[in-house]
Amino acid sequence: MQPSSQLETTGSLPRGSKPLGPLGSSVCIVRTSTPLSRHKEELPNRSHSGPQDARIALWRHHEKNDLSRDSQVASFPTLRDEYLKSLAIKGFSENTLRVRGIYIGMFLRWCKTVGIVCAKGVSNQVLLSWQEHLFSHRKRDGHPLSLSSQYARLALIRLWFRWMHRRGHIGNDPAKALELPRTAYKLPTVLTKQQTDKVLAQPDVGRLVGIRDRAMMEVLYSTGIRRTELMRLRIDDLDRERGVVTIREGKAKRDRTVPIGERALVWLDQYLTKVRPAVVAEPDKGIVFLTSTGASFTPNHLSLLVRKYISAAHIAKSGACHVFRHTMATHMLEGGADTRYIQEMLGHARLDTTQIYTHVSIRKLKQVHTRTHPSARI
Repeated sequence: MQPSSQLETTGSLPRGSKPLGPLGSSVCIVRTSTPLSRHKEELPNRSHSGPQDARIALWRHHEKNDLSRDSQVASFPTLRDEYLKSLAIKGFSENTLRVRGIYIGMFLRWCKTVGIVCAKGVSNQVLLSWQEHLFSHRKRDGHPLSLSSQYARLALIRLWFRWMHRRGHIGNDPAKALELPRTAYKLPTVLTKQQTDKVLAQPDVGRLVGIRDRAMMEVLYSTGIRRTELMRLRIDDLDRERGVVTIREGKAKRDRTVPIGERALVWLDQYLTKVRPAVVAEPDKGIVFLTSTGASFTPNHLSLLVRKYISAAHIAKSGACHVFRHTMATHMLEGGADTRYIQEMLGHARLDTTQIYTHVSIRKLKQVHTRTHPSARI
């Protein structure tokens, strides 16, 4: 009887075996129903040559290669690191690599709890279980993950397994048939002009940190730049004489130049003359906005800061830095700006991404409704 080779894909180890170590050092275990040392005894004597003997010799050659390859299956962390490295080579941003690394890490920790130790142990059923886990998961505040959050985590895992399949790390792609959740179409949160002014007035400008925070929010509202773009803004990127700001390596590493309003420039000048010199540490790296200790901001720190002021304004709306981006685009559209100019301001690669603000801006639609609908006026 010919020996058979079977790859352990259930995540469990053969009876009597010990784990190979933590997840970072685990590999799939190869189990054979017949000891390799007995293969020679059970094969026909090669002294009797013939077509059957040639086929047996060829089978033994391929079987040996298969066993050697399967016994050295790369660990999950190794595949994760190789995947992130391939993205870095393609020019993906550090933030993209960070987020994808976090999402893959969540999946690997879950795999470890259910006994999956290698990529070949993941089947479509395993991924369905992961999807169910995300659906039933509750955050610290007791709320479930939003459908968009579930979508992002599942979509990334599907991309990762597609990459593994194309690179030859797995024979079949178990994520190919995975259906992603349907996400709701939601309009962005936008502040009215009165609400915007109320939020901007929240920082205590009698304190240095208040001047800094007011300047940051004024820049966000005036330019519509992203949170990470504000964090990386350098003094050399400011052209106060021309009233423009240059964004270096924005999303997809695209540079752009955007205008900045006079009011934002006034607060920016106050910050640069009164606050920044008091906190900057040598050597000065040229980052515009710094914390009280002279360090650069982190994304979460900025979000918490802006969210605090929006909450303190009691405007019955929530959000953080991105709210100013949405608000700027909507206010410009309502003021008569063409969507193509707004596209340039926001740094959108495609116009249809910008056109969501045509649904948010209700002012012109209201004017048309009032002018044309029979029951709009008494």
